[in-house]
Amino acid sequence: MNLTPEQQKVGKENFNESVAVTRRDFLSGTVAAGLATGAGLGSIYFGYGASVGDPLRVGFIGTGDEGSVLIGAHNPNYLKAVAIADIRPYNVFRAFHGDVSSPNAQRVRPGLMSKYGWKTEDEARKQVKVYGAYEELLADKNIEAVVIALPLHLHAEAAIKAMRAGKHVLTEKLMGHSIHECKEMGRTARETGKLLATGHQRHYSVLYDNAVHTIGDARLIGDVHSIRAQWHRGNLPGKDSWKPPLPTDESLLKKMASWKRRLEESKPSEVDVWSKRVAQLEAQLADSDVAAELFGYTEKQLPDGAPRTPLEELIRWRLWNRTGGGLMAELGSHQLDAAGIFISAMHGKGKKVKPLTVTAIGNRSIFPDDREVDDHVYCMYEYPAPDYAENPNKKIVVTYSSINGNGFGGYGEVVMGTDGTLILEQEQNVMLYKGSSRDTRVTVSKSKSGEAVLDTTESGGGSVAVVPTEASGKAPPSRGYTEEMEHWAWCVRNPDPANQPRCKPEVALADAVIALVSNVALKKSDGQPRIDFKEEWFDIESDVTPEGVKPNLQREQYKT
Repeated sequence: MNLTPEQQKVGKENFNESVAVTRRDFLSGTVAAGLATGAGLGSIYFGYGASVGDPLRVGFIGTGDEGSVLIGAHNPNYLKAVAIADIRPYNVFRAFHGDVSSPNAQRVRPGLMSKYGWKTEDEARKQVKVYGAYEELLADKNIEAVVIALPLHLHAEAAIKAMRAGKHVLTEKLMGHSIHECKEMGRTARETGKLLATGHQRHYSVLYDNAVHTIGDARLIGDVHSIRAQWHRGNLPGKDSWKPPLPTDESLLKKMASWKRRLEESKPSEVDVWSKRVAQLEAQLADSDVAAELFGYTEKQLPDGAPRTPLEELIRWRLWNRTGGGLMAELGSHQLDAAGIFISAMHGKGKKVKPLTVTAIGNRSIFPDDREVDDHVYCMYEYPAPDYAENPNKKIVVTYSSINGNGFGGYGEVVMGTDGTLILEQEQNVMLYKGSSRDTRVTVSKSKSGEAVLDTTESGGGSVAVVPTEASGKAPPSRGYTEEMEHWAWCVRNPDPANQPRCKPEVALADAVIALVSNVALKKSDGQPRIDFKEEWFDIESDVTPEGVKPNLQREQYKT
């Protein structure tokens, strides 16, 4: 975000100081006492129990890139993995062994064997059943709940079938592929009485919770009037994380030959690592035997004339409109969710503030016609400020960009208020500045009216011992994956209308409306890319949707 190391240090110290002062009672009382009992930070911050007694018996549906992250993040004290379902050998391997392609991949996707201490895959398979089609997993009466990390077009189908089969559901974001699907999911949750949560994990980030407090309760940056968010990546043709190699690609065969030679030449201390890497690559090559067409994937001729096989649609599902939702669904939805949380904090607790308008443009200027989704999107949103009802000019503008081809600035959010600026960087750090000054060390003092204010001269009274806002040098701060699953499991084990996931259907629907209506604005061909949001789109019980399709729970794909 264009800050020198010294400016970053100043900003982090400013933020830590502000949290220590404005949340002093909470940090020195509730948090400190909770940590002393051994409770996890998430349960203390977000108000759920330190354990559930009997862990929720869970099946993981979809164990690819994101599913394996969730497997690595789940806490066995709250959730017990008893089954997985995936049609790709590559994903099944990673579910058990983790992603052994690199140390960093192994860190974020450690696998079930590491999580539970099982020595071999045979031992693990005695504890965890393996299914291909997810419908087979749903028929397992021992499973109480499922975590869904399938391609986007399958979220509604799998979630609705799961709830009708008596399972509670946590599905990855985006909630659904269309607004009518999201409403169908929400209605099914109400009809079945099953808890449905969606994985917008910033709702469970301690880092973001402290930022929300700074913006809302403490009001340290004054009246928020502008938010700038971005997710910039260096993806380029030939180096694209959304276009992984197919199992038939020559590059994988060459890599296999190279890795086998490396294994033969390994020192005794390296044999285990390279044996696992070769085994993972063998599993990836085995994906060539998957009959993807039997699971609904289709062939198509691309604009560049090349054929796309059903297997390619499965493996590269993020590239296609039928199976994915592009940059706004995969990346933008997270940050617009965060922007909505910040703006809602300005309006007061318990209020979910919705945008008024969106204006958007997008293009595919980096990649060739080997995909359907844009590689650059730019969106501008108008939100109502707290006093909008009295003065329609009072608005908060959110600008968002997601681009490929240049990763400068990475991803994060900049929240600008009349008194200060808050910068959130890659879910790892938060920095606070007074006004636009990036070099000034600030403290927090009390105004004559008793409100907390940023001060560059007065002492803020020092900090308390517990300020869990950023990495301590041992591990990065939690991104919220663990906490969202813990709370979901706790809500299931403690049934009460008051015990609801923070990203329940009504909240997840709003996030989906913002992302998917932005996609509509990106595709408008009338030269008027602005869309006014309608209140009915955000109402689960309303049949009005932006795509003009009424919700219908009798669809063929929902039948078991």
